[in-house]
Amino acid sequence: MPAHHGDPALDALLLPFRDGTLAWPADGALFLRARHGAALAPSEWPGLACEQGFQPEVAALQAAGHVVQAPDDRSWPLVLVLPPRQRDEARALLADALARVKPGGLVVASMANDAGARSGEADLARLAGPVSQRSKHKCRVFWTQPGDGVDATLAAQWRALDAPREIEGGRFRSRPGLFAWDRVDIASRLLADHLPATLAGRAADLGAGYGFLSAELLQRCPGITALDAYEADDRALPLLRDNLAPFGTRVPVEVLWHDVAGGLPRRYDVILTNPPFHAQSRAERPDIGRAFIAAAAAALAPGGRLWLVANRHLPYEAELASGFDAVRIVAQHAGFKIVEAVRAAAAPSRPRAPREARQARR
Repeated sequence: MPAHHGDPALDALLLPFRDGTLAWPADGALFLRARHGAALAPSEWPGLACEQGFQPEVAALQAAGHVVQAPDDRSWPLVLVLPPRQRDEARALLADALARVKPGGLVVASMANDAGARSGEADLARLAGPVSQRSKHKCRVFWTQPGDGVDATLAAQWRALDAPREIEGGRFRSRPGLFAWDRVDIASRLLADHLPATLAGRAADLGAGYGFLSAELLQRCPGITALDAYEADDRALPLLRDNLAPFGTRVPVEVLWHDVAGGLPRRYDVILTNPPFHAQSRAERPDIGRAFIAAAAAALAPGGRLWLVANRHLPYEAELASGFDAVRIVAQHAGFKIVEAVRAAAAPSRPRAPREARQARR
């Protein structure tokens, strides 16, 4: 679910073009980790090609009329980039931006001050030499015309920084930038430890990340007959498939690139989730969790069960009460709450009269 509550980093990114400090190239530009916002009207930025792997943002960009394309080897006169907060991932993205700009072209980046803007600017300078910068909207926009000054050795090292790697003693593969990418977060562990072994039927994991909860469910609950792992970040999808492959010989496992907040396409007996509650900024977004709960309520079969972990203070009670027939707090620990919510079982159907009797009543 994209933020769309204002995007200061995006506004700052485009500022040097709006005030004439930088010229928009006639041949267009590449925008890495593009986000749609009011400042990015397609008519103002001709020839803009966007790369984005987060499904809600892809949908928002396409709905606004932007071209969203898969990565290719083309070079561009201008590469725009919104580096993420995670530093290894951000360094890899800056190195990728430099690799994809034409000789004499520009790389322009923007980050919020509280999301590592100063470090991002220093990293770009380490890679490419002198940078220029402006500050606005509590963000920093910085740019360089790298020419022959790129440190090729360092750039190659940094491009590999977000490569998949083993974590948890080799049990899982993950990569920087995914949620809790280098560990099992305490909330997910807490939820896994409280899953009853009796859970059974078709299951879904909403916001599956690299697959910890999916793997725990399949390992702990032999009655699960199929699992769909939903994830909106395409960087996680191959890792999910790898991490869940060992279970595929026992039950059907499918990985789906999907925005859960928009609803689910299938029905389930069991759904579990550790829903995200932040978007692009540090501001809490409980509406994302509420959308996950609503999607789960609509997708569960009668008698189906949602198992949820969330920060204890997040206000999910109204959505749980309206979407489910029974809700209980299973546990509270370390600032988190484990919730089980159950859909009502279907009312028993009335026995049908014999065909002859039905015909006689017509």
